[in-house]
Amino acid sequence: MSQAPVEKSESKTIDSKAVRSWAFDVGDRPSSLKVYRVVHRLVRTIVFPLLRMRSKNTAVLDLPGPTILAPVHRSHLDSVVLATLSTRRIRALGKESLFVVPVVKYFCAALGAIPVRRGEADREALLAAKTLLDRGESMIVFPEGGRQPGHDVGELFDGAAWLAAKTGARVVPIGISGTGDALPEGAKFIHRSTVGIVVGEPMDPPVGPDGKRADREQLSAFTQELAVRLQAVQDEAALLAG
Repeated sequence: MSQAPVEKSESKTIDSKAVRSWAFDVGDRPSSLKVYRVVHRLVRTIVFPLLRMRSKNTAVLDLPGPTILAPVHRSHLDSVVLATLSTRRIRALGKESLFVVPVVKYFCAALGAIPVRRGEADREALLAAKTLLDRGESMIVFPEGGRQPGHDVGELFDGAAWLAAKTGARVVPIGISGTGDALPEGAKFIHRSTVGIVVGEPMDPPVGPDGKRADREQLSAFTQELAVRLQAVQDEAALLAG
């Protein structure tokens, strides 16, 4: 899988394997599900009115079984608003730097995040994500990697394709427009803004010839198709956001 270069400074400060194991343990506790539900209600009550949410086809987010939600990434708000549109508990991969400060670390784990080393192919994190999908959960995987500027979809990594091929999970392309204006990089407070979210139709996982295991070529082709569909729903989301 093609990934960006390693950000060494982040990986040096954290025992990745230990923190990931701890995050799994915390995320599986019944108390964490209660935290998730409380935050879910708070976001809908407090944040949604500020964002003037406009959405389309969100019923797809509630489909049962293993699901990879593959949205564009323009703001830290993306995963928050997307998860709150679903009645399912949505898990996610979060950058390791969020798992340093104890309170933030617990909160992220309680909400279901699994730490990943940003900027590299963190195989252990992908295996952790595979475990969640094998359990039938729904999770966010940003195919662009980190946050990207502008409207156009950036270069995609093959992580979503790899996970789909390994688990049989559906992949759902999702366009999100307006979150970059609502909470731009470096901002401490949410600005009033209109946010458009368009959920695309699910994509079946990639398979190789005769139903055999998908190889690198099939994974690449799947990622290219995902990019096309992602741009299409991003264009629709921009129209919703005005």
